[in-house]
Amino acid sequence: MIDYFSVRFGKAAEQLFRRLPERIFSPLASANRQQFWTLLCALHVRRFGPDAPLAPSEGFAQRDMTRDIEDVLVELDWEDEGEDPATPLGIRANTVLQRLIDTGWLRTDRHGVEKRVGMSPAVSQFLTQLVTFAETGPLFVAGKVRSIDANLRIVSEEMDGDSLAEAAEQARNLLEHVRNTGLNVRDVMAALTPELSTGEYVRRFFSDYVTDIFIGDYRELRTREHPLSRRQHILELVERLAASAEVRGRLQHSYQTRRCGGDEARAKRLLERDFDRLRELSRIDEYLDRLDSEVRRANKLALTFLDYRLRSLRPVDDLLKSAINALVDAPEVVVPCSPGPMLASGSLAERRRTVERPPPDALRRSIPTDRDIALMRIANRILEARQITPERLTAFVASQADEQGRISSDRLEIDSIEAVVAKQALADIALAMGGTEQMRRNARAQARGFDVVPDQGESEPLDALLSGRRFAIKIRER
Repeated sequence: MIDYFSVRFGKAAEQLFRRLPERIFSPLASANRQQFWTLLCALHVRRFGPDAPLAPSEGFAQRDMTRDIEDVLVELDWEDEGEDPATPLGIRANTVLQRLIDTGWLRTDRHGVEKRVGMSPAVSQFLTQLVTFAETGPLFVAGKVRSIDANLRIVSEEMDGDSLAEAAEQARNLLEHVRNTGLNVRDVMAALTPELSTGEYVRRFFSDYVTDIFIGDYRELRTREHPLSRRQHILELVERLAASAEVRGRLQHSYQTRRCGGDEARAKRLLERDFDRLRELSRIDEYLDRLDSEVRRANKLALTFLDYRLRSLRPVDDLLKSAINALVDAPEVVVPCSPGPMLASGSLAERRRTVERPPPDALRRSIPTDRDIALMRIANRILEARQITPERLTAFVASQADEQGRISSDRLEIDSIEAVVAKQALADIALAMGGTEQMRRNARAQARGFDVVPDQGESEPLDALLSGRRFAIKIRER
């Protein structure tokens, strides 16, 4: 089994505060964090962002940075806790600048006798990532799928490991966005409370729900013209690349030399991880179905709320008065109802009568005997012994495998009901590995940490209890 913890989490947990100052989150966790964030965004646009003019290599003059901060303080009407409102603007700007320097957002260097202010490359990249996250709008799935398909074609033609890693990263981001969109829809609808006015409800529904978090090409996702309809072709291409020993060898060599610094074991883990990320595209239909249910629920909730508000705000009294005046002023009144009084005591509904019902009989209590309890426990143990899970199957294979991590179906020791059920499950997996692509994916989901390779011969008795095609088991390298 691959050590995914060291691949996914170990490096991130180890490297974050080696690259970033330890107190960098302090301004964004303070009481006036919104004002600090606005100030950082302004500095990102003016001085340190990718769209800003090229910064001097020695940094900016301190008076220039102070002037930029003064402009933001005036615009935001800056109020800091414990600060005298009568403090001059220059002193307040210098205090904020020193706070950013102390927490690591900015740094100072000496250029001759002058002190220059700049931002380290790691902090600048981190700020760019935060701004990009804050400005993220609706995702267009078509572009992501086309990019994944194009990168995989490059991999099949040029054996480029960088293109495979890029395709795997895009596949993971695509699935994560689709999965999180459903949760975001639920959170947004929970924030639209009945206490909001109708205008505010409509504005926030269309701005927060439709414009900000939705998928841009959601209406075309199920059509044949959408690139997502080629996902099966993409998955087949991934399986062909993963099944070819030559392709795997060249891709692993690319990972080893370009991404892992010569570490063969780590290159093998990263390559298998990227193939697994691309195989996860087979679950996008599951995520889209869940998103569809959340969208239907949100639309129904919004339409119900707006319909209620429109009905409750209609001027019913004015409508009745205008109808009565129209009837009084009409020369010939034609009433579309039967003659006689429209409201009379005889036409009213009768008073609801309360029917006295006899109280229900007391429930009979049945106390099981010791024999009934024992039989029930035996039945539960029988059912539990015949239930097989991927975890139990992995433990069974690990207990039977030899030192090289291999074992054939003839050498499996069958000494219990659990072993019989496990061997039957392994025979089913071996049979599915020779079927369709969907059957192979389902079989791989059951075989965690090992591979089942079927023999090509005819079906024959495996032992005294089972019959089927013989197979061999190989535990994957960690």
